[in-house]
Amino acid sequence: MTALLLTYSLAVAQILLGMAMGCAVFRIFRGPRAQDRVLGFDTLYVNGMLLLLTLGIRSGNTLYFEAALAMALLGFVGTVALAKFLLRGEVIE
Repeated sequence: MTALLLTYSLAVAQILLGMAMGCAVFRIFRGPRAQDRVLGFDTLYVNGMLLLLTLGIRSGNTLYFEAALAMALLGFVGTVALAKFLLRGEVIE
């Protein structure tokens, strides 16, 4: 019963994360301002990271967890760089 519940909940989570990624892509293409696009990219990488984590839980392979960690680190650095660029107009002072 517990394994079946975990399987169904992971499937539902992956479907919902895919829909959230679709909404983020819509915000990236539709966003009227650059800040909306940065927020869309931020949401997209967080949802992608969570999708990798659910795939790792489902398959039991640790490679997905390492890829999610790398995605989180690179996504955070990218978001900080884009935010700094939008605020000051330059990334490196």
